[in-house]
Amino acid sequence: MQTIHPETWKQDLPAFREKTAAFYAGEVDKASYKGFSGFYGSYAQRGGKASMLRLRMPAGRVTREKLAFVAKSIREYQVPRAHFTTCQTIQFHDLNGEQVCAIMEKALDVGIVTMGGGGDFPRNVMCSPLSGVEEGEYFDVLPWAEAAGEYLMGFIKAEKMPRKLKVGFSNSPKNLTHATYRDLGFAARPDGKFDVYSAGGLGGNPRFGVMVAEAVEPAKILYYIKAMWLTFRAYGNYENRGKARTRYMQESLGSAENYVKAYKEKLEEVFASGENLDLNDVEIPVYQEGDGSAASGPRIIGQKQQGRYAVVWHPIGGQPNLDTLCALSDALADMDGTELRLSPDETAYIINLTGTQAHKILDLTALDSAASLFETSVSCIGGATCQVGVRDSQKLLASCVAAVQKANLPNGALPQIHISGCPSSCGTHQTGVIGFRGASKMVDGKPQAAFTLYVGGESRQGEEAMGRELGVVLEIRIPEFLVEVGQTAAAKGQDYASWYRTNPGALEEIASKYLA
Repeated sequence: MQTIHPETWKQDLPAFREKTAAFYAGEVDKASYKGFSGFYGSYAQRGGKASMLRLRMPAGRVTREKLAFVAKSIREYQVPRAHFTTCQTIQFHDLNGEQVCAIMEKALDVGIVTMGGGGDFPRNVMCSPLSGVEEGEYFDVLPWAEAAGEYLMGFIKAEKMPRKLKVGFSNSPKNLTHATYRDLGFAARPDGKFDVYSAGGLGGNPRFGVMVAEAVEPAKILYYIKAMWLTFRAYGNYENRGKARTRYMQESLGSAENYVKAYKEKLEEVFASGENLDLNDVEIPVYQEGDGSAASGPRIIGQKQQGRYAVVWHPIGGQPNLDTLCALSDALADMDGTELRLSPDETAYIINLTGTQAHKILDLTALDSAASLFETSVSCIGGATCQVGVRDSQKLLASCVAAVQKANLPNGALPQIHISGCPSSCGTHQTGVIGFRGASKMVDGKPQAAFTLYVGGESRQGEEAMGRELGVVLEIRIPEFLVEVGQTAAAKGQDYASWYRTNPGALEEIASKYLA
Protein backbone atom coordinates (compact mmCIF):
# COMPACT_ATOMS: atom_id res chain seq x y z
CA MET A 1 0.00 0.00 0.00
CA GLN A 2 1.64 3.23 -1.16
CA THR A 3 1.34 6.53 0.62
CA ILE A 4 -0.33 9.28 -1.39
CA HIS A 5 0.98 12.82 -1.72
CA PRO A 6 -1.70 15.45 -0.92
CA GLU A 7 -1.35 16.98 -4.38
CA THR A 8 -2.48 13.71 -5.93
CA TRP A 9 -5.93 14.12 -4.44
CA LYS A 10 -6.61 17.12 -6.66
CA GLN A 11 -7.49 14.79 -9.53
CA ASP A 12 -10.66 13.82 -7.62
CA LEU A 13 -11.87 17.38 -7.10
CA PRO A 14 -13.60 18.12 -10.44
CA ALA A 15 -16.10 15.33 -9.76
CA PHE A 16 -16.86 16.81 -6.35
CA ARG A 17 -17.32 20.28 -7.76
CA GLU A 18 -19.71 18.98 -10.44
CA LYS A 19 -21.79 16.90 -8.03
CA THR A 20 -21.93 19.71 -5.45
CA ALA A 21 -23.16 22.18 -8.05
CA ALA A 22 -25.84 19.69 -9.05
CA PHE A 23 -26.88 19.20 -5.43
CA TYR A 24 -27.28 22.91 -4.77
CA ALA A 25 -29.19 23.21 -8.05
CA GLY A 26 -31.67 20.64 -6.74
CA GLU A 27 -30.66 17.97 -9.24
CA VAL A 28 -29.29 15.51 -6.62
CA ASP A 29 -31.14 14.45 -3.48
CA LYS A 30 -29.60 14.60 0.02
CA ALA A 31 -29.21 10.84 0.40
CA SER A 32 -27.39 10.44 -2.91
CA TYR A 33 -25.19 13.44 -2.22
CA LYS A 34 -24.29 12.17 1.25
CA GLY A 35 -23.19 8.84 -0.17
CA PHE A 36 -20.94 10.68 -2.61
CA SER A 37 -19.60 13.59 -0.56
CA GLY A 38 -18.44 11.62 2.49
CA PHE A 39 -15.37 10.50 0.56
CA TYR A 40 -14.35 14.15 0.31
CA GLY A 41 -14.85 14.89 4.01
CA SER A 42 -17.94 16.99 3.44
CA TYR A 43 -21.65 16.61 4.15
CA ALA A 44 -24.69 18.72 3.57
CA GLN A 45 -26.06 20.07 6.83
CA ARG A 46 -29.63 19.63 8.04
CA GLY A 47 -32.00 21.32 5.60
CA GLY A 48 -29.63 20.86 2.65
CA LYS A 49 -28.87 24.57 2.30
CA ALA A 50 -25.27 24.54 3.58
CA SER A 51 -22.27 22.24 3.88
CA MET A 52 -19.66 21.30 6.42
CA LEU A 53 -16.04 20.47 5.63
CA ARG A 54 -13.80 18.34 7.86
CA LEU A 55 -10.13 19.29 7.80
CA ARG A 56 -8.02 16.29 8.80
CA MET A 57 -5.34 17.11 11.36
CA PRO A 58 -3.39 13.85 11.77
CA ALA A 59 -2.67 13.14 15.44
CA GLY A 60 -4.49 16.36 16.32
CA ARG A 61 -1.45 18.39 15.34
CA VAL A 62 -2.07 21.82 13.81
CA THR A 63 1.22 23.34 12.72
CA ARG A 64 1.59 27.10 12.38
CA GLU A 65 1.34 26.73 8.59
CA LYS A 66 -1.90 24.77 8.83
CA LEU A 67 -3.33 27.14 11.41
CA ALA A 68 -2.46 30.06 9.14
CA PHE A 69 -4.42 28.38 6.36
CA VAL A 70 -7.41 27.91 8.67
CA ALA A 71 -7.28 31.61 9.61
CA LYS A 72 -6.83 32.74 6.01
CA SER A 73 -9.80 30.63 4.91
CA ILE A 74 -11.99 32.03 7.66
CA ARG A 75 -11.16 35.56 6.60
CA GLU A 76 -11.16 35.07 2.83
CA TYR A 77 -14.35 33.03 2.64
CA GLN A 78 -16.06 34.56 5.67
CA VAL A 79 -16.52 31.14 7.26
CA PRO A 80 -19.38 31.52 9.76
CA ARG A 81 -18.53 28.75 12.21
CA ALA A 82 -15.84 26.25 13.19
CA HIS A 83 -15.81 23.26 15.50
CA PHE A 84 -12.99 21.34 17.22
CA THR A 85 -14.20 17.74 16.97
CA THR A 86 -13.79 14.75 19.25
CA CYS A 87 -11.70 13.11 16.50
CA GLN A 88 -9.19 15.97 16.64
CA THR A 89 -10.17 17.65 13.39
CA ILE A 90 -11.37 21.16 12.57
CA GLN A 91 -14.76 21.42 10.89
CA PHE A 92 -16.01 24.44 8.98
CA HIS A 93 -19.78 24.88 9.00
CA ASP A 94 -22.46 26.81 7.11
CA LEU A 95 -20.50 26.87 3.83
CA ASN A 96 -22.06 27.28 0.41
CA GLY A 97 -21.12 25.07 -2.53
CA GLU A 98 -18.43 27.36 -3.89
CA GLN A 99 -16.81 27.87 -0.50
CA VAL A 100 -16.56 24.17 0.29
CA CYS A 101 -15.00 23.38 -3.09
CA ALA A 102 -12.47 26.20 -2.96
CA ILE A 103 -11.35 25.55 0.61
CA MET A 104 -11.04 21.81 -0.03
CA GLU A 105 -8.73 22.41 -2.99
CA LYS A 106 -6.57 25.08 -1.40
CA ALA A 107 -6.17 23.00 1.77
CA LEU A 108 -4.19 20.44 -0.22
CA ASP A 109 -1.53 23.07 -0.92
CA VAL A 110 -0.59 23.09 2.78
CA GLY A 111 -0.92 19.35 3.26
CA ILE A 112 -4.43 19.34 4.70
CA VAL A 113 -6.36 16.45 3.16
CA THR A 114 -10.12 16.23 3.58
CA MET A 115 -10.58 13.00 1.62
CA GLY A 116 -11.76 10.11 3.72
CA GLY A 117 -12.98 12.48 6.41
CA GLY A 118 -16.43 10.91 6.14
CA GLY A 119 -17.90 7.80 4.61
CA ASP A 120 -16.50 4.27 4.70
CA PHE A 121 -12.85 5.21 5.13
CA PRO A 122 -10.02 5.42 7.67
CA ARG A 123 -10.70 8.48 9.77
CA ASN A 124 -8.30 10.98 11.30
CA VAL A 125 -5.67 9.09 13.32
CA MET A 126 -5.85 10.23 16.93
CA CYS A 127 -3.07 10.87 19.43
CA SER A 128 -2.66 12.07 23.01
CA PRO A 129 -2.67 15.85 22.52
CA LEU A 130 0.37 16.63 24.66
CA SER A 131 2.49 13.78 23.37
CA GLY A 132 6.14 14.74 23.43
CA VAL A 133 5.74 17.50 25.99
CA GLU A 134 3.67 15.94 28.78
CA GLU A 135 5.12 15.22 32.18
CA GLY A 136 4.77 11.55 33.07
CA GLU A 137 4.11 10.19 29.59
CA TYR A 138 5.63 6.83 28.74
CA PHE A 139 7.10 8.12 25.48
CA ASP A 140 6.31 10.42 22.55
CA VAL A 141 3.83 8.50 20.40
CA LEU A 142 3.06 11.37 18.00
CA PRO A 143 5.67 10.49 15.31
CA TRP A 144 4.22 6.99 15.13
CA ALA A 145 0.65 8.28 14.98
CA GLU A 146 1.57 10.58 12.09
CA ALA A 147 3.28 7.72 10.25
CA ALA A 148 0.18 5.58 10.74
CA GLY A 149 -2.01 8.37 9.43
CA GLU A 150 0.08 8.74 6.29
CA TYR A 151 0.00 4.99 5.68
CA LEU A 152 -3.76 4.78 6.18
CA MET A 153 -4.38 7.38 3.49
CA GLY A 154 -3.35 4.65 1.06
CA PHE A 155 -6.43 2.68 2.15
CA ILE A 156 -8.89 5.41 1.22
CA LYS A 157 -9.72 3.70 -2.07
CA ALA A 158 -9.24 0.15 -0.86
CA GLU A 159 -12.07 -2.36 -1.26
CA LYS A 160 -14.21 -3.72 1.55
CA MET A 161 -13.39 -1.19 4.22
CA PRO A 162 -15.34 -0.92 7.48
CA ARG A 163 -17.96 1.82 7.61
CA LYS A 164 -15.41 3.72 9.67
CA LEU A 165 -11.88 2.76 10.70
CA LYS A 166 -10.75 4.70 13.74
CA VAL A 167 -7.15 4.35 14.93
CA GLY A 168 -5.79 5.92 18.11
CA PHE A 169 -2.47 6.26 19.94
CA SER A 170 -2.19 6.86 23.69
CA ASN A 171 0.95 8.02 25.50
CA SER A 172 -0.19 7.05 29.02
CA PRO A 173 -2.98 5.30 30.95
CA LYS A 174 -5.01 8.52 30.76
CA ASN A 175 -6.20 7.00 27.47
CA LEU A 176 -7.62 10.29 26.21
CA THR A 177 -7.88 8.89 22.70
CA HIS A 178 -9.74 5.75 23.85
CA ALA A 179 -6.97 3.65 22.32
CA THR A 180 -8.19 0.58 24.18
CA TYR A 181 -11.57 0.74 22.49
CA ARG A 182 -11.00 1.95 18.97
CA ASP A 183 -11.10 -0.16 15.84
CA LEU A 184 -7.35 -0.29 16.37
CA GLY A 185 -5.46 1.26 19.25
CA PHE A 186 -1.81 1.53 20.22
CA ALA A 187 -1.33 2.06 23.96
CA ALA A 188 2.15 3.10 25.06
CA ARG A 189 4.04 1.09 27.67
CA PRO A 190 6.78 2.18 30.10
CA ASP A 191 9.31 0.13 28.10
CA GLY A 192 8.83 2.23 24.96
CA LYS A 193 6.66 -0.31 23.16
CA PHE A 194 2.95 -0.61 22.39
CA ASP A 195 0.17 -2.92 23.47
CA VAL A 196 -2.29 -3.23 20.61
CA TYR A 197 -6.07 -3.33 21.02
CA SER A 198 -8.62 -4.03 18.32
CA ALA A 199 -12.33 -4.35 17.46
CA GLY A 200 -13.64 -1.77 19.92
CA GLY A 201 -15.82 1.28 19.54
CA LEU A 202 -18.68 3.38 20.88
CA GLY A 203 -22.12 3.92 19.38
CA GLY A 204 -24.46 1.03 18.62
CA ASN A 205 -23.30 -2.28 20.08
CA PRO A 206 -20.42 -0.64 22.02
CA ARG A 207 -17.43 -2.82 22.80
CA PHE A 208 -14.14 -2.41 24.53
CA GLY A 209 -11.25 -3.53 22.37
CA VAL A 210 -9.44 -6.81 22.89
CA MET A 211 -5.67 -6.96 23.25
CA VAL A 212 -4.27 -8.62 20.16
CA ALA A 213 -0.56 -8.01 20.77
CA GLU A 214 1.81 -6.98 23.55
CA ALA A 215 5.16 -5.20 23.58
CA VAL A 216 5.14 -4.25 19.90
CA GLU A 217 8.12 -2.29 18.66
CA PRO A 218 6.95 1.10 17.32
CA ALA A 219 8.74 0.50 14.02
CA LYS A 220 6.45 -2.49 13.39
CA ILE A 221 3.05 -0.81 13.77
CA LEU A 222 2.16 -0.79 10.05
CA TYR A 223 2.09 -4.58 10.02
CA TYR A 224 -0.63 -4.44 12.66
CA ILE A 225 -2.62 -1.90 10.69
CA LYS A 226 -2.53 -4.01 7.55
CA ALA A 227 -3.54 -7.09 9.58
CA MET A 228 -6.57 -5.14 10.82
CA TRP A 229 -7.63 -4.44 7.23
CA LEU A 230 -7.15 -8.07 6.17
CA THR A 231 -9.07 -9.32 9.19
CA PHE A 232 -12.05 -7.17 8.30
CA ARG A 233 -11.87 -8.19 4.64
CA ALA A 234 -12.05 -11.81 5.74
CA TYR A 235 -14.57 -11.63 8.56
CA GLY A 236 -16.27 -8.25 8.56
CA ASN A 237 -19.92 -7.82 7.64
CA TYR A 238 -19.33 -5.18 4.99
CA GLU A 239 -22.61 -6.03 3.26
CA ASN A 240 -24.71 -4.81 6.21
CA ARG A 241 -24.00 -1.13 6.87
CA GLY A 242 -25.48 -1.37 10.34
CA LYS A 243 -22.86 -3.97 11.27
CA ALA A 244 -19.98 -2.85 9.07
CA ARG A 245 -17.77 -1.96 12.02
CA THR A 246 -14.87 -3.97 13.41
CA ARG A 247 -16.46 -4.38 16.85
CA TYR A 248 -19.16 -6.65 15.43
CA MET A 249 -16.48 -9.23 14.63
CA GLN A 250 -16.18 -10.06 18.33
CA GLU A 251 -19.78 -11.22 18.06
CA SER A 252 -19.78 -12.76 14.59
CA LEU A 253 -16.68 -14.82 15.32
CA GLY A 254 -18.25 -16.15 18.48
CA SER A 255 -16.00 -14.59 21.12
CA ALA A 256 -13.20 -12.12 21.75
CA GLU A 257 -10.79 -15.07 21.90
CA ASN A 258 -11.81 -16.19 18.44
CA TYR A 259 -11.32 -12.68 17.15
CA VAL A 260 -7.79 -12.57 18.58
CA LYS A 261 -7.03 -15.88 16.86
CA ALA A 262 -8.36 -14.60 13.53
CA TYR A 263 -6.41 -11.35 13.82
CA LYS A 264 -3.17 -13.14 14.64
CA GLU A 265 -3.58 -15.40 11.63
CA LYS A 266 -3.79 -12.34 9.38
CA LEU A 267 -0.86 -10.76 11.16
CA GLU A 268 1.23 -13.84 10.43
CA GLU A 269 0.22 -13.56 6.78
CA VAL A 270 1.42 -9.95 6.65
CA PHE A 271 4.79 -10.82 8.15
CA ALA A 272 5.14 -13.87 5.91
CA SER A 273 4.33 -11.89 2.74
CA GLY A 274 7.78 -10.35 2.65
CA GLU A 275 6.39 -6.83 2.32
CA ASN A 276 8.63 -4.38 4.16
CA LEU A 277 6.50 -2.13 6.36
CA ASP A 278 9.21 -1.27 8.88
CA LEU A 279 9.30 2.36 9.99
CA ASN A 280 13.05 2.80 10.23
CA ASP A 281 13.23 6.45 9.22
CA VAL A 282 10.71 8.04 11.61
CA GLU A 283 12.20 11.20 13.03
CA ILE A 284 11.70 11.72 16.76
CA PRO A 285 11.46 15.47 17.43
CA VAL A 286 13.72 17.21 19.89
CA TYR A 287 11.95 19.93 21.85
CA GLN A 288 13.81 23.05 22.96
CA GLU A 289 13.96 24.37 26.50
CA GLY A 290 12.76 27.85 27.46
CA ASP A 291 14.48 31.21 27.61
CA GLY A 292 14.35 31.64 31.36
CA SER A 293 10.98 33.42 31.51
CA ALA A 294 8.39 31.77 33.75
CA ALA A 295 4.61 31.46 33.64
CA SER A 296 1.82 30.29 35.91
CA GLY A 297 -1.95 30.36 35.88
CA PRO A 298 -5.01 28.12 35.93
CA ARG A 299 -4.78 27.47 32.18
CA ILE A 300 -1.00 27.13 31.99
CA ILE A 301 0.68 23.72 32.07
CA GLY A 302 4.38 23.24 32.54
CA GLN A 303 5.88 20.96 29.92
CA LYS A 304 8.54 18.38 30.64
CA GLN A 305 10.94 20.65 28.76
CA GLN A 306 12.40 23.09 31.29
CA GLY A 307 10.94 26.57 30.85
CA ARG A 308 8.36 25.61 28.21
CA TYR A 309 4.60 25.81 28.70
CA ALA A 310 1.28 24.87 27.16
CA VAL A 311 -1.82 27.06 27.37
CA VAL A 312 -5.19 25.34 27.63
CA TRP A 313 -7.96 26.81 25.49
CA HIS A 314 -11.39 25.20 25.61
CA PRO A 315 -14.11 27.11 23.75
CA ILE A 316 -17.55 26.15 25.04
CA GLY A 317 -18.82 23.19 23.02
CA GLY A 318 -15.60 23.15 21.01
CA GLN A 319 -16.80 26.12 18.97
CA PRO A 320 -14.09 28.79 18.99
CA ASN A 321 -14.63 32.48 18.54
CA LEU A 322 -13.31 32.92 15.00
CA ASP A 323 -11.69 36.27 15.74
CA THR A 324 -9.78 34.61 18.56
CA LEU A 325 -8.75 31.71 16.35
CA CYS A 326 -7.44 34.06 13.68
CA ALA A 327 -5.67 36.27 16.22
CA LEU A 328 -4.06 33.17 17.70
CA SER A 329 -2.67 32.23 14.30
CA ASP A 330 -1.29 35.74 13.87
CA ALA A 331 0.40 35.61 17.27
CA LEU A 332 1.98 32.18 16.75
CA ALA A 333 3.43 33.27 13.40
CA ASP A 334 6.20 35.03 15.34
CA MET A 335 6.71 32.27 17.93
CA ASP A 336 9.10 29.66 16.52
CA GLY A 337 8.47 26.06 17.46
CA THR A 338 4.94 26.61 18.72
CA GLU A 339 1.85 24.83 17.45
CA LEU A 340 -1.75 23.96 18.27
CA ARG A 341 -2.75 20.50 19.46
CA LEU A 342 -6.38 19.36 19.44
CA SER A 343 -7.72 17.04 22.11
CA PRO A 344 -10.53 14.43 21.89
CA ASP A 345 -12.47 16.45 24.49
CA GLU A 346 -12.53 19.51 22.17
CA THR A 347 -9.78 21.30 24.10
CA ALA A 348 -6.97 23.02 22.20
CA TYR A 349 -3.46 23.24 23.63
CA ILE A 350 -0.98 25.82 22.43
CA ILE A 351 2.40 24.25 23.15
CA ASN A 352 6.14 25.02 23.27
CA LEU A 353 5.66 28.52 24.66
CA THR A 354 8.18 30.45 26.70
CA GLY A 355 6.89 32.03 29.89
CA THR A 356 6.44 35.41 28.23
CA GLN A 357 4.67 33.87 25.26
CA ALA A 358 2.41 31.81 27.50
CA HIS A 359 1.04 34.89 29.24
CA LYS A 360 0.42 36.56 25.88
CA ILE A 361 -1.52 33.53 24.61
CA LEU A 362 -3.35 33.23 27.92
CA ASP A 363 -4.66 36.77 27.54
CA LEU A 364 -5.49 36.28 23.88
CA THR A 365 -7.65 33.20 24.54
CA ALA A 366 -9.35 34.52 27.69
CA LEU A 367 -12.50 35.67 25.89
CA ASP A 368 -14.08 32.30 25.17
CA SER A 369 -12.17 29.72 27.18
CA ALA A 370 -13.91 27.55 29.76
CA ALA A 371 -13.61 28.93 33.29
CA SER A 372 -14.45 25.71 35.13
CA LEU A 373 -14.24 21.95 34.76
CA PHE A 374 -17.92 21.79 33.88
CA GLU A 375 -17.50 24.33 31.09
CA THR A 376 -15.04 21.96 29.40
CA SER A 377 -17.94 19.59 28.79
CA VAL A 378 -18.04 17.83 25.44
CA SER A 379 -20.75 18.12 22.81
CA CYS A 380 -21.06 16.93 19.23
CA ILE A 381 -22.18 19.53 16.70
CA GLY A 382 -25.81 18.61 17.31
CA GLY A 383 -29.04 17.98 15.45
CA ALA A 384 -29.58 21.58 14.40
CA THR A 385 -26.60 21.08 12.08
CA CYS A 386 -26.11 17.35 11.60
CA GLN A 387 -28.48 15.47 9.29
CA VAL A 388 -28.61 12.40 11.51
CA GLY A 389 -28.71 14.23 14.84
CA VAL A 390 -31.79 13.64 16.96
CA ARG A 391 -31.32 16.55 19.37
CA ASP A 392 -29.44 19.84 19.48
CA SER A 393 -26.65 18.91 21.87
CA GLN A 394 -24.94 22.30 21.53
CA LYS A 395 -28.14 24.06 22.60
CA LEU A 396 -28.44 21.79 25.63
CA LEU A 397 -24.85 22.43 26.67
CA ALA A 398 -25.30 26.19 26.36
CA SER A 399 -28.44 26.02 28.54
CA CYS A 400 -26.65 23.93 31.15
CA VAL A 401 -23.62 26.22 31.26
CA ALA A 402 -25.89 29.26 31.71
CA ALA A 403 -27.82 27.57 34.54
CA VAL A 404 -24.65 26.47 36.35
CA GLN A 405 -23.14 29.93 36.05
CA LYS A 406 -26.34 31.47 37.43
CA ALA A 407 -26.27 29.04 40.37
CA ASN A 408 -22.69 30.15 41.11
CA LEU A 409 -21.49 26.63 41.80
CA PRO A 410 -17.86 26.20 42.87
CA ASN A 411 -15.46 24.80 40.30
CA GLY A 412 -15.42 21.02 40.51
CA ALA A 413 -18.91 20.64 41.95
CA LEU A 414 -19.89 19.26 38.55
CA PRO A 415 -17.71 17.13 36.26
CA GLN A 416 -17.06 17.41 32.57
CA ILE A 417 -20.17 15.89 30.97
CA HIS A 418 -20.52 14.40 27.51
CA ILE A 419 -23.47 15.04 25.19
CA SER A 420 -24.29 13.26 21.93
CA GLY A 421 -27.20 14.29 19.77
CA CYS A 422 -27.82 10.71 18.64
CA PRO A 423 -26.71 7.11 19.35
CA SER A 424 -23.53 7.54 17.29
CA SER A 425 -21.72 8.76 20.41
CA CYS A 426 -19.77 11.54 18.67
CA GLY A 427 -19.93 13.29 22.05
CA THR A 428 -18.63 10.08 23.69
CA HIS A 429 -21.57 10.00 26.10
CA GLN A 430 -21.08 6.30 26.75
CA THR A 431 -17.81 6.72 28.63
CA GLY A 432 -18.45 10.08 30.25
CA VAL A 433 -18.79 10.40 34.03
CA ILE A 434 -22.19 11.83 33.16
CA GLY A 435 -23.44 11.44 29.62
CA PHE A 436 -26.53 12.36 27.64
CA ARG A 437 -27.79 10.96 24.35
CA GLY A 438 -30.48 12.58 22.23
CA ALA A 439 -33.88 10.91 22.57
CA SER A 440 -37.62 11.55 22.52
CA LYS A 441 -40.29 11.01 25.16
CA MET A 442 -44.05 10.87 24.73
CA VAL A 443 -45.81 13.19 27.19
CA ASP A 444 -49.58 13.47 27.04
CA GLY A 445 -49.48 11.82 23.64
CA LYS A 446 -46.97 14.25 22.18
CA PRO A 447 -43.23 13.64 21.55
CA GLN A 448 -41.01 15.86 23.68
CA ALA A 449 -37.31 16.66 23.31
CA ALA A 450 -35.35 14.54 25.74
CA PHE A 451 -31.99 12.90 26.42
CA THR A 452 -31.11 9.49 27.83
CA LEU A 453 -28.94 9.79 30.95
CA TYR A 454 -25.78 7.70 31.45
CA VAL A 455 -23.62 7.68 34.59
CA GLY A 456 -20.37 6.10 35.70
CA GLY A 457 -18.44 5.91 32.45
CA GLU A 458 -14.65 5.76 32.61
CA SER A 459 -11.98 5.88 29.89
CA ARG A 460 -8.75 5.48 31.90
CA GLN A 461 -6.79 2.42 30.79
CA GLY A 462 -7.36 -0.49 33.12
CA GLU A 463 -10.50 1.09 34.55
CA GLU A 464 -12.63 1.37 31.40
CA ALA A 465 -16.38 1.31 31.96
CA MET A 466 -19.46 2.04 29.90
CA GLY A 467 -21.90 4.34 31.60
CA ARG A 468 -25.07 2.84 33.05
CA GLU A 469 -28.28 3.97 31.39
CA LEU A 470 -30.59 5.44 34.04
CA GLY A 471 -33.49 6.57 31.90
CA VAL A 472 -34.80 9.53 29.93
CA VAL A 473 -34.86 13.16 31.13
CA LEU A 474 -36.79 15.86 29.33
CA GLU A 475 -34.37 18.34 27.80
CA ILE A 476 -35.97 21.28 29.58
CA ARG A 477 -35.25 19.70 32.99
CA ILE A 478 -31.60 18.75 32.50
CA PRO A 479 -30.09 22.10 33.59
CA GLU A 480 -32.15 21.94 36.80
CA PHE A 481 -31.01 18.36 37.42
CA LEU A 482 -27.34 19.25 37.02
CA VAL A 483 -27.64 22.29 39.28
CA GLU A 484 -29.16 20.14 42.03
CA VAL A 485 -26.35 17.61 41.69
CA GLY A 486 -23.73 20.34 41.92
CA GLN A 487 -25.42 22.03 44.88
CA THR A 488 -25.65 18.72 46.73
CA ALA A 489 -21.94 17.98 46.26
CA ALA A 490 -20.97 21.55 47.20
CA ALA A 491 -23.14 21.44 50.33
CA LYS A 492 -21.00 18.55 51.57
CA GLY A 493 -17.83 20.47 50.85
CA GLN A 494 -16.80 17.99 48.15
CA ASP A 495 -16.07 18.07 44.48
CA TYR A 496 -18.20 15.85 42.26
CA ALA A 497 -15.70 12.98 42.05
CA SER A 498 -15.36 12.73 45.83
CA TRP A 499 -19.09 13.11 46.41
CA TYR A 500 -19.97 10.43 43.86
CA ARG A 501 -17.41 8.03 45.32
CA THR A 502 -18.37 8.51 48.98
CA ASN A 503 -22.14 8.75 48.53
CA PRO A 504 -23.16 5.65 46.55
CA GLY A 505 -26.64 5.89 45.14
CA ALA A 506 -26.97 9.62 45.79
CA LEU A 507 -26.80 10.59 42.12
CA GLU A 508 -29.37 7.97 41.20
CA GLU A 509 -31.66 9.24 43.94
CA ILE A 510 -31.51 12.78 42.57
CA ALA A 511 -31.94 11.56 39.01
CA SER A 512 -35.07 9.59 39.91
CA LYS A 513 -36.93 12.87 40.45
CA TYR A 514 -36.17 13.99 36.90
CA LEU A 515 -36.67 10.81 34.90
CA ALA A 516 -39.67 11.16 32.60
